[in-house]
Amino acid sequence: MATQLEPAARSDDEAFRAEVQQFLAQNFPQELKGKGNLLAGVDGPTEESPKQEAWRKAVGERGWGTPTWPKEYGGGGLTKKQARIIDQEFAKVGAYNPIGGMGVMMFGPTLLEYGSEEQKHEHIPPICRGEIRWCQGYSEPNAGSDLANIQTFAEDKGDHYIVNGQKTWTSGGQWADKCFAIVRTDKSDKHNGISFMLMDMQDPGVEVRPITMISGTSPFCETFFTDVKVPKENRVGEEGQGWTIGKRLLQHERTNISGGGRLASMMGASLGDIAKKYGELDAKGQLADKVLRDKIADFEIRWNSFLLTARRAMEESKAQGGVSEISSVLKKLGTKMSQERSELLIEIRGFQGLGWEGDGFSDGELQSVRAWLFGKATTIYGGSTEIQNNIIAKRVLGMLDHQ
Repeated sequence: MATQLEPAARSDDEAFRAEVQQFLAQNFPQELKGKGNLLAGVDGPTEESPKQEAWRKAVGERGWGTPTWPKEYGGGGLTKKQARIIDQEFAKVGAYNPIGGMGVMMFGPTLLEYGSEEQKHEHIPPICRGEIRWCQGYSEPNAGSDLANIQTFAEDKGDHYIVNGQKTWTSGGQWADKCFAIVRTDKSDKHNGISFMLMDMQDPGVEVRPITMISGTSPFCETFFTDVKVPKENRVGEEGQGWTIGKRLLQHERTNISGGGRLASMMGASLGDIAKKYGELDAKGQLADKVLRDKIADFEIRWNSFLLTARRAMEESKAQGGVSEISSVLKKLGTKMSQERSELLIEIRGFQGLGWEGDGFSDGELQSVRAWLFGKATTIYGGSTEIQNNIIAKRVLGMLDHQ
């Protein structure tokens, strides 16, 4: 039976691959080859050119930016295998997925699990079309590692809440349209007194102040809420369920900022190829610096091994119903290795890896220095390495009791 079905399965795959190839030939402009997704970053507003906008709309209309999400909400409704075919064919022509950002990485998957039908139909389609930019209202000045210590309070006013408080490290808050946030609705219970709410960043009482980072950019903000009115229909889940929903969202975030997600796509060219442009080569065309060559080889082996492990772990988690605490393992290892890679890039480039500004440095060299500095935060945001160690000990290894 299996042998008889295999040709048909291959035929379906080949037909879909041909469909993707035809779509790319008709819709992807060659001048966008190699460019990145404007929605995926937090370091600037979304200012699309006409061709970038047309490309985003073309992908969004088919739901191919979120290929495995349900079709009824604007996703592609495709299988994981079809999603991989899309990734493969996009990569072949240098096309990027123009749909992304926190709506895709974190909020969308969480809303699909916990949201009402009304909320899904209202918020998921604009995410799938890349029309809405979301930000995250989690951390506060006195609630970072101890996130459950949040004090931003939502007072029940019948058919709505009045929210007062402050959030910090709001990534891309100055450019976001909406915010998903955890707020306190009960001051008597630390964990069960938290609810998950959606707010409009343009509402009266919302104030955003960008924070300048050591990298020279301002991707994070302080966000202040002063008597902000939030309709009851903008609460996701039941009142007091916010800690459960918020933790689930963090699992999606950690998976995506680990090497199993966003960081894997950020790595670019191999360190060996970059090193050959900066270092001396021997008669065999290899790096003459054997110590550096060993460092690069060691890193590339460990990094590719990690990617394979991350892919397997993510597939196993999805097969069991979604992300799990394994996201903490991926986040801890992936972010640490990305920092290690940045350090190696500095060593490979020598003086050219230390530029901050000036004509003597290429754009790529200057961006790498800023990425190196910005990358110091990756082992802190999304839950610090120490927090991940606790989660791994308690919930993966079962070493201690937990709530």
